[in-house]
Amino acid sequence: MSGTVGTTPSGQDGRSPEVQRALGRQTQGAEELEAPSQRAVGWRLSERGYRLVAVAACALAVGVAAGNAWAFALAAGPLVWLALAARPSDKPDRVAATTQVPVRRCFEGEPIRARIELAFDGGAGGIDPAVYPGPGVELTGIDHRGTILSLEFTAHRWGRWSLGTVDVDLYDRGGLTRQSVRVDLGECEVFPLPSDSSLTPIPARLPNRLGEHTSRQRGQGLEFVGVRPFRWGERQRRIHWPATTRRGSIQISEFAAEQATDTVVLLDAFGDVAAAAEGHSTLDDSVRAAAGIARAYLRSHDRVGIVSLGGRLRWLTPGTGSTHLLRIVESVLDVRRDMGYQIPDLDRVPPPALPSGALVYAVTPLADDRFLEALRDLAERGNPAIVVEVPAGEPVLDPDDPDAPLARRLWRLDRQALRFSLTERGMPVVTWDGEGTLDLALAPLLRAPVHGRAR
Repeated sequence: MSGTVGTTPSGQDGRSPEVQRALGRQTQGAEELEAPSQRAVGWRLSERGYRLVAVAACALAVGVAAGNAWAFALAAGPLVWLALAARPSDKPDRVAATTQVPVRRCFEGEPIRARIELAFDGGAGGIDPAVYPGPGVELTGIDHRGTILSLEFTAHRWGRWSLGTVDVDLYDRGGLTRQSVRVDLGECEVFPLPSDSSLTPIPARLPNRLGEHTSRQRGQGLEFVGVRPFRWGERQRRIHWPATTRRGSIQISEFAAEQATDTVVLLDAFGDVAAAAEGHSTLDDSVRAAAGIARAYLRSHDRVGIVSLGGRLRWLTPGTGSTHLLRIVESVLDVRRDMGYQIPDLDRVPPPALPSGALVYAVTPLADDRFLEALRDLAERGNPAIVVEVPAGEPVLDPDDPDAPLARRLWRLDRQALRFSLTERGMPVVTWDGEGTLDLALAPLLRAPVHGRAR
C-alpha cells in the first residue's frame, strides 16, 4: 500500500483518489470536512471481514429457508476464515505512533510536512490512514510506505492553525480485523505574506539617532545641501573647490544628516469585513499591509512597533533587527481568536506603546467608531500619522429600490467627509485594496515629510 499524490488521476474536487480516501469523507458536493468520530478501542472487523460475515449470513439464511445442505457448506468457508483470523499470533501487538513535524512555522501557501511512524510487535497486513485536517489547512499530499506515513498540508490563510488528527487503521495479516491509532499533529504558525513595499515616508522631526533617512539637520550624511566658509580644524577633503574659486575664500561642503525614525503600526482588529474580491477580507489585507510596512522600515534600520486594537489590546514596543519582524507577526497571529471578545471603551493607544514623535501607520477599513476614537486621540497627541484605508466595498442595496442610488451616493459622500476630517486633523489618507504594490499608495507621501498636527 504505497503511492504518491500527483501520479494518480484527479477526482471531482481536484484531489487525487488517494487523498480523497485519506480525508475520510464523501467528496460528492461536500464542502466541509467531517469531524473525527470517537476513537474505536481494540480490534474490530474490517470491511473484508464484514463482507465475509454478510456472505456467511446470506448462505445460512438460504440454507434454512430452502433446506439445501449445499448452502450450509457455502457458509462454512467464510466462517472458518474468520475463525482463523481471530488468532492472536496473526495480529500486531503494542502498537505505538511517533509524530514528527520538522517545521511548524511557514508563510501562506508554503507546504507543511508531517511524518508518522508506527511501531508494533508481530506482523501486520497493511495500514490505511484517515486524515481530518484542521479548519485552516488543506491536505495536499499523502504517501505511506510500510509503517511510515508522510503527509503534506498547505495553509492558505495566516494564523495559528491545528494540523488536525489522523486515524491510522492497522490490519492483521489476513486483512479481516483492524485496530485504530489516533495521532494528533499539533498546531502550526502560518505567517502572512508581507505586501510588496519599499518606500518609507518619514516625519518632519527625526530622533537624534543614526540611520538612513535624510533629515533637515546638517551632519555627516551623503546628500549635499550647500556650502559655508571654512573654519580652522576642518578636513581639507571637504573643500568645495568650485565655490572656493568663485568667492575667493575657502568654502566647505555641507551635507544633510542621516537619521533613523520610530514607526508604530496601528492595526484595526475590531472586525473583519468581507471585501468584494473573492477570498479577500479587510483583516487579511490589513495584516499583510502592516507586515509590508514593518519590513520596509526594518530594512532601513528603523525601530518598528505594532499595536492591535480589537477584542484584546496587544502591542509590541518598537525594536529593530531582522528577527523583530517575526516578533511583530507573531504578536498579531491571535487576532482572529481575540475577535470573539468585546471590551468596551477601548479607544486609546497605551502611552508605553507609542514613543514621542513616532510615525504612526493606522491600517483600517474605517468601519468601526471605536477605532475612529483612537485616531482622534492620536491626533490630539501630536504624533505624525498616516491612515492606510483598506476598503471593504460598497454596501449591497436592493436594485429594485428606487432610493438605492441616493443611498449609495449618501454613503460615498459620508466616506469622503470622513477622509476629509482625518486629513484636516493632519492625517493623510491613502487607499490600498490589497492588489498590487503598496508603494503606489505611499508614493505621494514622499513629496514632503509628514508633519502631523501641532499640539
